[in-house]
Amino acid sequence: MADKKMVEQITSMEEDFAQWYTDVVLKADLIGYTSVKGCMAIKPAGYAIWELIQKQLDERFKATGVQNVYMPVFIPESLLEKEKDHVEGFAPEVAWVTHGGLQPLQERLCVRPTSETLFCDFYKNDIQSYRDLPKVYNQWCNVVRWEKETRPFLRSREFLWQEGHTAHATAEEAEERTIQMLNVYADFAEQVLAIPVIKGRKTDKEKFAGAEATYTIEALMHDGKALQSGTSHNFGDGFAKAFGIQFTDRDNKLKYVHQTSWGVTTRLIGAIIMVHGDNSGLVMPPMVAPTQVVVIPIQQRKEGVLEKAYELKDRLSNFRVKVDDTDKSPGWKFAEAEMRGIPVRVEIGPKDLEAGKCVLARRDTGEKLECMLDELEEKVAELLETIQKDMLEKARRHRDAHTYVAKNMEELGNILNTTPGFVKAMWCGCQECEDRIKEQFAATSRCMPFEQEEISDVCVCCGQPAKKMVYWGKAY
Repeated sequence: MADKKMVEQITSMEEDFAQWYTDVVLKADLIGYTSVKGCMAIKPAGYAIWELIQKQLDERFKATGVQNVYMPVFIPESLLEKEKDHVEGFAPEVAWVTHGGLQPLQERLCVRPTSETLFCDFYKNDIQSYRDLPKVYNQWCNVVRWEKETRPFLRSREFLWQEGHTAHATAEEAEERTIQMLNVYADFAEQVLAIPVIKGRKTDKEKFAGAEATYTIEALMHDGKALQSGTSHNFGDGFAKAFGIQFTDRDNKLKYVHQTSWGVTTRLIGAIIMVHGDNSGLVMPPMVAPTQVVVIPIQQRKEGVLEKAYELKDRLSNFRVKVDDTDKSPGWKFAEAEMRGIPVRVEIGPKDLEAGKCVLARRDTGEKLECMLDELEEKVAELLETIQKDMLEKARRHRDAHTYVAKNMEELGNILNTTPGFVKAMWCGCQECEDRIKEQFAATSRCMPFEQEEISDVCVCCGQPAKKMVYWGKAY
């Protein structure tokens, strides 16, 4: 009964998806609530996922020439106000520091919601000549945004992220870097997180405050809602003009730099949960699973069982592996391994010992396979690879099955109100139409995908000639 009780503590996703999500986050021990409203304590099980994301993403960044730096957490108010659109975009979410100790500050300091202005201020002094370019910097840090509605990982007042900030001599180089980083994110989401994404450009209404163009990767969660999972922005020379970031070019003329910025956050952990999780808890893609293999001894008090379990752990040392030697029942241990989403479970008991074999259980499908002990390393390696691949395919099938096409407002409304998912529909490029769709159906434009299709030649909303095919959806 113990294992059943553990799973009963999770609301089923069909009954209440939001409650299911919160239950999984808490029961899998990823976070704890804190006395600061809207802020979470990330526990070891949650932070270990972030460390694996960070490590693998950082390697990919560095392979493209990115260097890591660190900037202050405080931004003077005067600095924030230098770029009009930017400050307007962030003003409602900014947290302010007004005192240093007991003394009122002469100038308020904002706790960084993002660091464009600090990097601009830094680059203004650091870049003098074309020889100083490009600057391809990134920082791993925390940011603070005073959100009204919060949810663990998806939206919290303080969260962890990386923010890349680059400066280039030409517009072409900046655009190239913007797209390059978006592709790094898309490959990472698919190959490491097993999350298929749509790559595209945001509409002007949805782009980053102060950017010339914003590119995004959009993922579809199990409940049919979209999640913006990473963005890359081309700033052109707008910030450079506001902050006076100039360099002497080869032709000896003073020119403004062209900038980019790009980021992903701890919200990716929320995406992993909502794309792959099920009613028994987390289902972790092997590449970001803090524990990839758990060895569970059955009747562990019997002679030789526990010793064998540890021997198997040593043999599997190429993987992130643990032995559950607690005194809980095997059923409870299975349920706990499932709750934590551990990709492969190795079961070994007295009868297995005699027969020279063990049982391997897959978390993603629940399938059990017998494995001869002398083939263990090879079989586990194969299985982890298969699980990683199968999880991406399953998520892709789910997304494709929940991607629809609409040719007019009636079709668009029917789909958005009854069958959650992505809706592909044509758009004339007018913000009035975008606003109307949001007003009527509480849906937003997710992106104008790079891979354009012509569904019809008129706008889904106004019937005027269409310019772009857009993915629409309700989003987190």
